[in-house]
Amino acid sequence: MMKPSSAQVSHPQPQPAETDAPVPPPLIEIEDLEFYYGDIRALDRVSMSIPAHEVTALIGPSGCGKTTLLRCINRMNDLIEEASVTRGSIKIHGVDIYRPDVDVMALRKRVGMVFQKSNPFPKSVYENITFGLNLQGVRSKTQLDEAVERALRAAALWDEVKDRLHESGLSLSGGQQQRLCIARAIAVEPEIILMDEPCSALDPVATARVEELIYSLKKNYTIVIVTHNMQQAARCSERAAFLYLGKLIEYNDTQTMFLKPTNAQTEAYVSGRFG
Repeated sequence: MMKPSSAQVSHPQPQPAETDAPVPPPLIEIEDLEFYYGDIRALDRVSMSIPAHEVTALIGPSGCGKTTLLRCINRMNDLIEEASVTRGSIKIHGVDIYRPDVDVMALRKRVGMVFQKSNPFPKSVYENITFGLNLQGVRSKTQLDEAVERALRAAALWDEVKDRLHESGLSLSGGQQQRLCIARAIAVEPEIILMDEPCSALDPVATARVEELIYSLKKNYTIVIVTHNMQQAARCSERAAFLYLGKLIEYNDTQTMFLKPTNAQTEAYVSGRFG
């Protein structure tokens, strides 16, 4: 297939974090990843390592490849016609998730997804949480009840809905619906949670609740979040990756990225001069 030539200006290679703190071993290793939608290159040889039990933020202007990269980590892009990884790899615990023998459904159980717009099913709160467990064949009511309470507590939602478990999830407020979707992802006990602009449709109060939740969840999960909100990235994440035109421009610890970026283009973006 003929690939389009690139007229993009070449960028310096991403710089490592300037910190003396020990770097945890990576849970997710992305190496030389190139991704196309048909003839359109969306990711251009992206390489980065994501540690366990931290929040990593993907930042950059619209169309820079953030969501594409996020969706590559659980192979959601497989659902898009003519979308494909053409080179490179993504490894979780050292296993390339794009190997032909990888069970994609099992992968998505380990790598949960929370979308930009809250999307509770038109079912009860209880049924939303147990949906994935039912697909896995869990039928014990005791086990399901325990999973519902555990997931809702982890999503800081139990006290608000414990008396409304059999009401529709669509009856909850916008912020509660998004936390319900997070609880639904947690219920199947993933290792990694991907979040695509999880607060973009929420008011400031609901946004603050979700941000607090993200911060608390990293004790048990590895979180990768896409956000356009620089303040949110600064508040929630330990590491940040700046993408532009499909390239990874800089990947660093968040404090360095925002206070002392190594790339002029990163500085221009995080300071609000473009994007």
